[in-house]
Order: sequence, then structure tokens, then C-alpha cells
Amino acid sequence: MKRVLAILAFAALGATAVGAQQHDMDKMQASGSLPAGWSIRLDSGATKPDGVSVMPMGGGIHFKTGPAGIYYRAADAKTGVYEVRAAFSQMEPSAHPEAYGIFIGGANLAAATQKYTYFLVRQDGKFMISRRDGAKVTPVMPWTDNAAVKKTDASVKGTNVLSIVVAADKVRFLVNNTEVSAQPAAGVDGAGIAGLRVNHNLNVHVDGFGVK
Repeated sequence: MKRVLAILAFAALGATAVGAQQHDMDKMQASGSLPAGWSIRLDSGATKPDGVSVMPMGGGIHFKTGPAGIYYRAADAKTGVYEVRAAFSQMEPSAHPEAYGIFIGGANLAAATQKYTYFLVRQDGKFMISRRDGAKVTPVMPWTDNAAVKKTDASVKGTNVLSIVVAADKVRFLVNNTEVSAQPAAGVDGAGIAGLRVNHNLNVHVDGFGVK
């Protein structure tokens, strides 16, 4: 009996180790200041750029992340009909498919009651749409393959232009000018702050972020 228990314990430890290998630790970057007018909220709840490098570069913003988080400007709050757009260049593949993209409908972003709808892509050619309400995340579209999403590998730096077009009746989600999803306006957070989301351990350059 003791031998059986020992074997089971060893197997459980092995399974735990395998599971741990699937989620690499945050590669903490040298912390710096954010560009003027920008705020941050890391998934930990921190509102300072600890462990991430964010700097203006070539007319855009360059991100090297350890922790995942969102980046936003209070001036980018919108209601009614508008479009959010940004071009993301993933400079190198990450150890696991990590996501980046844009969000809309942001409210209480520095608090535990944060709320927003986000639209992300990742290096394996998939996109997703989800709503965050405090600690709760509700998928609108699960991770889905789409040929419009450019992949990133060791030889290719994938550049993806993401946009969200908010109208009175529906919200359209586009990658490289191709619509990948359209959702009823009532099913997403439309009114609020728009911004960027960059997950952990990514080297991403963002150009042309704007809300109009």
C-alpha cells in the first residue's frame, strides 16, 4: 500500500511540474515612467509600471513586458459612434502564445471594479473578445483562428492592425481591415475609455493608436 501511495504522489508531482512549465514566470523589465498622459493597471492591481518598459519610439510606443496589464489615457473616453485603431508589431515570438490588442468601454480602471471589453490577437493566428467586470471575465468570442491575423515566428515579425468600430446597433471588430466579428452593441461595453492591453513577456511596438 505504501508503495502504491508513493507512486501516486510521484505521479502527482510530475503532473504539477509539467503544468508549471506551460506558464512561464513574468520576465521583469527595468521599470520606467509612462509616456505623458498615460496610466497603467497591471493584472495584479498595481498602478505603477513595475516590471514593464514602456517608451515612446519612432512616433509610437514600445512595450517590453514582464506582467500583463492595460494602458490608457483619460482623454480617450468616448460614447456614441467612434472607432479605436492601433497597429501592433510583435518583434519576436514569446515562449507561449501571449496576446495584445485594444479595449473599449473602460470604467473604474484603477479600481477593483474595473470594467472594459477587450479585443486581442496572438502569435498563432487567433483572436478573442472578452468582457471584464471586476475579477470576472466573460468570453464574447473564444480564441478563434482567422486568416486575417498575421502570425509571428522566429523569422517573421507579425504586424496586425486592430480596430473596433462602435455604432448604435452593433460593434465591429477588424484585423488588418477584415471584419472578424460583429456583436450587438448591448453585448459589449461601448461607452468609456479606450486603450491598449499587452499581456506578459512580450516585445511589441504600437503605432497609430487613436480614437476618432
